[in-house]
Amino acid sequence: MTDSTANRTILTLDSVLASVEIVEETAERFALDAGFDEDTSSQIAMISREAAVNAIVHGNKYDPAKHVTASFEITDKALTIQISDEGHGLDTDAIPDPLAPENILRTSGRGIFLMRAIVDEVHFRMLNPGTEIKLVKLRVQKEMHP
Repeated sequence: MTDSTANRTILTLDSVLASVEIVEETAERFALDAGFDEDTSSQIAMISREAAVNAIVHGNKYDPAKHVTASFEITDKALTIQISDEGHGLDTDAIPDPLAPENILRTSGRGIFLMRAIVDEVHFRMLNPGTEIKLVKLRVQKEMHP
């Protein structure tokens, strides 16, 4: 299901890995439309993909009765991407630090770290049920004062 206007799209997706491609492609298209360069748009697409994987795998646990909702919006100030699942919720305090010595060699656990490095804001909101992650990338540079 898609509800869209020129600057906003909402997708309701099944909890299957094929949905990840849809989120990634939509995020990249919106990032390019928002005026970000190809490298930045690719990075935004990558972290949107990671958020969708987290929602499907960790949130919904591939449950066919549960869905992932992804919304994309461009305003004058920012590109905002929100991805939510219908799982049991995420304890953000329990997310391990990927830079801690005991985690350096782990092959997973860097998604949220990357999200925070690429976009200007990362917000989590607990739903009932589920978790929503909101990624905000500002379109305008902050003014620098000498």
